[in-house]
Amino acid sequence: MLTCDHPVPPDRYNERVEEHLRSTGFYHVTQIGVVQCQKALDVAMIFGLPTDGLPVTGMTLSSFEALEAECLHQFGVAPKKSDCRGSGIKLTWLRDLKERLQLTDENNIQVYVKCHIMLLIGTILFGDKSGASVHWKFLPLLSDFASIGQYSWGSACLAHLYRSLCRASRFDCKEIDGPLTLLLCWAWMRLPYLVPVPREPRNFSLANRWRNWKRRDRVYRYLKLAHFRKALDDLQESQFLWVAYSVDRVDPDIISAEIYMHSVIWSATVPLVSFECIEWHATDRFRRQFGFIQGVPHQERNLDRTHGEVLTSPKNLNWATATSHSFWVMQWTNRYNHVLTEEPMAPQQPLDTYMYWYRSKYGDHLNLSDLVVQEDVEGDQVMDDVNEEQEP
Repeated sequence: MLTCDHPVPPDRYNERVEEHLRSTGFYHVTQIGVVQCQKALDVAMIFGLPTDGLPVTGMTLSSFEALEAECLHQFGVAPKKSDCRGSGIKLTWLRDLKERLQLTDENNIQVYVKCHIMLLIGTILFGDKSGASVHWKFLPLLSDFASIGQYSWGSACLAHLYRSLCRASRFDCKEIDGPLTLLLCWAWMRLPYLVPVPREPRNFSLANRWRNWKRRDRVYRYLKLAHFRKALDDLQESQFLWVAYSVDRVDPDIISAEIYMHSVIWSATVPLVSFECIEWHATDRFRRQFGFIQGVPHQERNLDRTHGEVLTSPKNLNWATATSHSFWVMQWTNRYNHVLTEEPMAPQQPLDTYMYWYRSKYGDHLNLSDLVVQEDVEGDQVMDDVNEEQEP
């Protein structure tokens, strides 16, 4: 089962720090508390991150000397080699630097905010399975402080989640990394019968609805994998909320204008870009989320060898202009040309057409329950104990 207990609690800031976090687009995501799961272009609504803007891409350099120079330039101090892990900066070094800063001048405040953003990137936004470091490729994008908010951090985060899900689907994979809080809240928004009761219904970002739910909803925390597999097997079409952010479900008064102002590109069928990571945003496969009729979707987009790129070995490369990536980066740049529009449909029950296509391709049911080979006896006992405690 998924585990997404991210280690960065919501902070309270002085006015200047909060102002800078808002201007960079990272304020809302800093306020997400611990959103826990059992032992899963919604990024704008769930995390409050900017989704329109420049692609999150650029150079990756593998030398320690380049990392050292960049840190000296931005932080005024550089980590030792022992403070690094490959091409990553250890999160402990960034935390220590952040805690030592005296917020007495503009430079220190900006360094503090940059440290905080790098910690967010290394944990809930682009974290890996180690949870110990953050790749320094993101640091040059923070160099011009006024430009930080001009990047599409939300689409890059979504690309990272898609890549993580792709890897986790392999038969030999036993763990998953990436922004699991995003995945979990996406599922809870659309499958309300699976969720713990939301505790903060008027908070934004929407991930805060379930902040620290585990402390209050003891019954839910002991539900086992078999329970959720059975629930998904029995899922009826009417139980899935395609339009999860309609006014009857999300109070528009709690969502700031800067989130809605770029909502037109949320439906763009384009590649999502994050350095070496390119993933396809196949909005033509969930048109109903945008209030459109769902017909038979287009053929899956082939990303070729781009989809297999990794940074497990040294790569000195500008991903924005690399032969394998420049085409996809340009498509993101032209994203407004790929926004979904309502297409005229023949009066022939188009949803039935879609369902016929879906069932012929994927079958009627997931049959996840067939995969359960044994019960968790200890979990049953714990659940019985909880039930006894709740009896009058």
